[in-house]
Amino acid sequence: NVERALEMVADLRSSTDQVRVTLTAFLVKACAWTLARHPGVNATYGAEAITEWADINICMAVSVEQGLLVPVVHHADRLSTIDIAARIADLGQRARDGKLQPQEMQGGTFTISNLGMMGVDHFTAIINPPEAAILAVSRAARVPVVMDDDRVEIKMMASFTLTADHRLVDGAKAAQFLADLKKAIEHPGVLL
Repeated sequence: NVERALEMVADLRSSTDQVRVTLTAFLVKACAWTLARHPGVNATYGAEAITEWADINICMAVSVEQGLLVPVVHHADRLSTIDIAARIADLGQRARDGKLQPQEMQGGTFTISNLGMMGVDHFTAIINPPEAAILAVSRAARVPVVMDDDRVEIKMMASFTLTADHRLVDGAKAAQFLADLKKAIEHPGVLL
C-alpha cells in the first residue's frame, strides 16, 4: 500500500520549489533504510569473495535513446529524500543528454528499476552484476483490497519484485528485506 508514501511525497513536494520530489526518490530513501538493516543484500559477488559494502550506493535504471544507463546515487543512506530527488533529476537529465561521467555509473551496490511511469503492473528485473539484488517497481494503481474484517476498500497499491543472486541472498533473507521495505513504504515515519 503506497498511500502514505504518496502523501509523504506530496508533503515534501509542497515544501520545496527547487526540485520535484517523486515516488522514485522516496523509494531510494526507503531502500537505503532497508539496505542498512540487511547488509547481505547491499553486497557484490566477486571472483575472490563476497563483499558487504558499508556505503549504500543505489543505481537507477534510466532509459536513453541508445539503450539503458544506470547512474548511481552515492551514499543514498546519508541523503534526505529531497536531496535524493535532486540527484535523480540531475543524473537522469545528464544521462539523457549524454553527459554522465564514468564515475557516476560506478560503485553501485543495489539497483532499482522503476517502470511505473510506463504503466507496467508487474515485471521481473535482471540483476546488474556483480550486485546481490535488484528491485523491480510497478505503477501505483487503485485496486480493491480485502481488509482484515472482510470489507473491500479501494487502495493505492504497487507491486515490488526482488530478484536476488542466491549465492549471496537466499529466499529467507530476500523475504526479510522485502518485509522491512514494505514497512518503510507503508509506515514512512520510520525513515525519519
